[in-house]
Amino acid sequence: MAASWLFFCVLLPCVTSSSAHSDFFTSIGQMTDLLFTEKDLVTSLKDYIRAEETKLEQIRRWADKLDVLAAAATQDPESFLGHPVNAFKLMKRLNTEWGELENLVLTDMSDGFISNLTIQRQHFPNDDDQTGAAKALMRLQDTYQLDTDTISTGQLPDGTHQRANGNLKYFEYQLAKQKKVEVGEKGEGRQMPRHPDDYLPERRKYEQLCRGEGVKMTPRRQSRLFCRYYDNNRHPRYMIGPVKQEDEWDSPRIVRYHDIVSDKEMEKVKELAKPRLRRATVHDPQTGKLTTAHYRVSKSAWLGAYEHPVIDKINQRIEDITGLDVSTAEDLQVTHLVTGVHSFKDEPDAFEELGTGNRIATWLLYMSDVQSGGATVFTDVRAAVWPKKGTAVFWYNLFPSGDGDYRTRHAACPVLVGNKWVSNKWIHERGQEFRRRCSLQETTDLEVIDSAGQTAD
Repeated sequence: MAASWLFFCVLLPCVTSSSAHSDFFTSIGQMTDLLFTEKDLVTSLKDYIRAEETKLEQIRRWADKLDVLAAAATQDPESFLGHPVNAFKLMKRLNTEWGELENLVLTDMSDGFISNLTIQRQHFPNDDDQTGAAKALMRLQDTYQLDTDTISTGQLPDGTHQRANGNLKYFEYQLAKQKKVEVGEKGEGRQMPRHPDDYLPERRKYEQLCRGEGVKMTPRRQSRLFCRYYDNNRHPRYMIGPVKQEDEWDSPRIVRYHDIVSDKEMEKVKELAKPRLRRATVHDPQTGKLTTAHYRVSKSAWLGAYEHPVIDKINQRIEDITGLDVSTAEDLQVTHLVTGVHSFKDEPDAFEELGTGNRIATWLLYMSDVQSGGATVFTDVRAAVWPKKGTAVFWYNLFPSGDGDYRTRHAACPVLVGNKWVSNKWIHERGQEFRRRCSLQETTDLEVIDSAGQTAD
């Protein structure tokens, strides 16, 4: 079943500055760490303020005491100094106490705060991260056709932002600054184009689908989609407790499995992946090596079955439900993303060195709900699949002949509000030669004919 064509399923997936900085704007996991870092710094700052206030209060009390003493003493200096104790105390104050006061005034109470700030600053985002975040906002504007007011006032679908009103001027400033950089010196007297030079018709379809527009599903086609209990030809594990299967799309056939993993399993996968999240990479068709790309805006980690029983159980579940051998599949890829535009890319012979053939099928598990945005879209057939925590979607990337099914080319939409955790399993050709595949393969190349006799997909 050697395939002459390879499509790399561009799924989830950043722009980085240095090894010390990790594209904070693309990962809520790391942004969450920054929130707690800032909270710690605020606590440290308040400790410093209290220390300064305590010091000033000591100085104030001493000054008030001397003010009263000096007022009384200067009314009749000779009588005051005629008392030996008063004369001694004057000498003591000038010789000792004023020196102690000087030391108190010169004491730097900020040492603890500055030390903490210096330590934490190495984990702060830098200028590139800030620029990346501004670009991400602009991508959201383009994809979801939002105006600056809508974002900065927090009027996003299903989203809230407590401080958005106060950030309006700053946000507008950042957008203006970014546009100025993109226009350059030659564009000083020119109106900024709405889309960049690499804006393609396919990208337009992509953005429409991300907004839920132009999804090519007719009522007739919809009537042919069903929900069922599925046991994969009476598989022993699912005869008594079959899984819930729902048709998401007819051609190519895409199905969704509901309640396929538990919350506890998903949390364990996230826990294992978080320390390893790195910027997603792709194969460079010229060098054959892994490299970063501007269209891959996410953080991902790879988890092997041997690393934890939960990963092994998920792999076994995929094999039991699909009927495919996952021993030659890639490790489970866990991805966390917040914002960014994703595109398509072909990478011929990217897996030649693995000796396992092409990616025959894709299993995509959603491990979080997304408040707004974050769909998986298939531009060739104008289909969109929306995230739902605990569900998995499955489809074949190849026809039974081994030729690539271009209709399965897909991309992840940017998250408008919330964050998106997914894991995916790419299953390869080798090991499937004598396997009976899940029944959806039998209908993957069917066409749905509408009432007018025209193909609807």
